[in-house]
Amino acid sequence: MVEAKQAALAALLAGLGDMPAFAGAARAAALARVQGQGLPVKRDEYWRYSDPSRLTTPQAKAGVAVEDAGFEGIDALRIVFVDGVFDAGASDDLGSAGVEITLLSKAGGDHWAGADFGVLEAEGQVPVARPLAGLNTAFAAEGVLIRATGAASRPVALVHRQTRADSDVMLHHVIRVEEGASLTLLESGTGGARFNHVAEVLVGEGAAFHHIRVQGRDEARAALTHLFARVGAEGLFKSFTLTMNGSLTRNEAILTLAGDDGVAHVAGAAIGDGAFHHDDTVFVTHQALRCESRQVYKKVLKGGAVGVFQGKILVKQGAQKTDGYQISQSLLLDDDSQFLAKPELEIYADDVKCSHGSTSGAIDETALFYLQSRGVPEPVARHLLILAFLADAMAEIEDEAIAEHLGSLLRRWQGMAED
Repeated sequence: MVEAKQAALAALLAGLGDMPAFAGAARAAALARVQGQGLPVKRDEYWRYSDPSRLTTPQAKAGVAVEDAGFEGIDALRIVFVDGVFDAGASDDLGSAGVEITLLSKAGGDHWAGADFGVLEAEGQVPVARPLAGLNTAFAAEGVLIRATGAASRPVALVHRQTRADSDVMLHHVIRVEEGASLTLLESGTGGARFNHVAEVLVGEGAAFHHIRVQGRDEARAALTHLFARVGAEGLFKSFTLTMNGSLTRNEAILTLAGDDGVAHVAGAAIGDGAFHHDDTVFVTHQALRCESRQVYKKVLKGGAVGVFQGKILVKQGAQKTDGYQISQSLLLDDDSQFLAKPELEIYADDVKCSHGSTSGAIDETALFYLQSRGVPEPVARHLLILAFLADAMAEIEDEAIAEHLGSLLRRWQGMAED
């Protein structure tokens, strides 16, 4: 297995070219880690439910470009990437949200992000190896570097567009929310036929970071995202992802509550049909006092679709008064779909409140009958029950306008997805 992993890595590296110059030491260290690890294979413990070969073969698979509604209509600073390349003509003035924004490709050696680039990714390699995140750190040439020193005047929206059927995209973002500051980051779109995405988020003391993401409806998309975050004392981190279709989507969240009284919530809602494989893999570490974490994931599956959830809460020694909660649930609309779950708790403190649970089931026939008996047509009744099932995950969105926008988007998608 080791030889196969190294051979796959050598083939992939041959097509990547030279490493960018910015943060050269961090990139070289990341490449060295990847060379020691090799690329992931399905026999690896954290890939046992998903086949990484779509993400590791040298040639990106063909996909069909789809234009997503995303966050159209929301007042936000838009930063547009087309097949991984910044599109200045379609983007807004990068200084118009009251935060400091620099393109990764334009950052010089004295940029503040030079000290942060790759740091959380490197820390996130323990205890679980994440070689594709390291590969991104080593070779990603584009992304955004965002620093908020106060309350951002409006959200920052990253729009990922795909125009080429064979686009193979890497983006790497570094976001620093300084003490007492706040920022909302929106993301939407397909990104590429194959998409390797890393975001490193540093939430300072008393700061707040909100992340809402809509992943595109391209049926052939293969996407891997890594969201690394460190939350300081009394800091708040919240992330929600809505996913509709895609042949392979794996969203990893690696969160560390590093300061006392920090809060980290991560949630997702996914709807898939047919050749849909959706994997949420989460690792939350509590290493400070009185911190709170929430993991809430809901998946609606039909036509042979597969949903995966791997979630872990690690409570380190001394992290007393921890409050950790984890729930993963699936709604299976036929007998051909499946949901694979691996919830974990690892606790080294004795004064904690931690729980986890996972369930799978079909639509409640009693509730369906009740709605029909009140004159609701069966297709509409099914839509309503699906939306109700997803509500707990979507409740993590605090901004009412954004929550309503995604609710409307989901209702439109449901109307398109169902007969």
